[in-house]
Amino acid sequence: MRLFRDLPPEVRALTGVAFMVALGFGLVAPALPLFAAEFGVGRAAAGAVVSAFALMRLLMAPFVGRLVNAFGERLLLAAGIGVVAVSSVLAGLAQSYWQLLVLRGAGGVGSIMFSVSAASLLVRVTPNHLRGRAQGVWAGAFLIGLVAGPAVGTVATFSLRLPFFLYAGTLVVAGLLGLGALRHSELAARQSDRSEPLALKVALRNRAYLAALAAAFAGEFALIGARSAMVPLYVRDALHLSASWAYAAFLIVSVVSGALLLPTGKIADTVGRRPVIVLGLLVGALAFVLLPTLPAIAGLVTATVLIGVAAASDSVAPGAVMGDVVAGRGGTVVAVFQMAGDLGLVLGPIVTGWVADAAGYSPAFILCAVVCALPVLVVLAAPETLQPDRSVSALAAEDAARDAT
Repeated sequence: MRLFRDLPPEVRALTGVAFMVALGFGLVAPALPLFAAEFGVGRAAAGAVVSAFALMRLLMAPFVGRLVNAFGERLLLAAGIGVVAVSSVLAGLAQSYWQLLVLRGAGGVGSIMFSVSAASLLVRVTPNHLRGRAQGVWAGAFLIGLVAGPAVGTVATFSLRLPFFLYAGTLVVAGLLGLGALRHSELAARQSDRSEPLALKVALRNRAYLAALAAAFAGEFALIGARSAMVPLYVRDALHLSASWAYAAFLIVSVVSGALLLPTGKIADTVGRRPVIVLGLLVGALAFVLLPTLPAIAGLVTATVLIGVAAASDSVAPGAVMGDVVAGRGGTVVAVFQMAGDLGLVLGPIVTGWVADAAGYSPAFILCAVVCALPVLVVLAAPETLQPDRSVSALAAEDAARDAT
């Protein structure tokens, strides 16, 4: 396929795994809070079932990074998918709210095992000059799966337990696909890269890595977390529009982002990572400024189009920078990168929700704009990492030279 031209075959396998995982997640996500509410709990408790998944991802990420270094990506990828599959089946059989909460949290543990392993393997098997494209293809598979999942999830009209079992089924397919497709991969099986993983303290001294962390946090905080939580409420409470407009807003973001993922990846691989990150963050900040200031529907449509543009940039370029820095050497540095995103995803809805309750939607959206804009300074101060055949030590030496002058 032209889509995978020049990319390693492992990228094709990881893309298929990503699609099946996202398909299942998109299938179960809308049913989860409704299923929790059937146990007689309030909206906050129902929402906690969703947060438990992200919280456990965040808490377990440092340990998972060490496990990747010790056992390798392929084994931990399959184990993580297995944990999520088993927890999903058990959650579908839950007889109380607390059982559901604990089991969904356990699914978060498996999720971070999968995602850190897959991300580590993706950056390890992909050459520097193709890393942006690979990130775009991988992120695109997730996006397509998340869009298709809710359509399949209409089975929830028959039973709110059924999506959990179907989710487990998609995960079994993903696990078998990953194990089968990567079984004969020399790159996936290679041990040499894991013997000397990049130390986290070394990565944290690299300004490009710090810039990637900041961009990942900002994107998950504003473009994903706050947008997902606040826009539907804003449409209902402030714009007084029907729920169909909230769905339309989400669709616009998905379509625009999906259409731009591959072109954005190509630009990141040819022009550079830094301009893509800067443009994405600034466009995201502009979107949140325009959302409450333009007339109702015009503001909503304009802002969501711009958020789609920003989300495509944030899905591709920060991960490519992280891959450049890691250079295929270690899971812990990858895990911390994902922790930065997960932290933003946990804090975004909570913090902006608190601001909206206290001061209204406009200040909440302005906060999102500020969160998007602040990392630009860090990114501009960092070196460009799109330099094929350059080692992290060389980039670190250049950083030190710049600091000395």
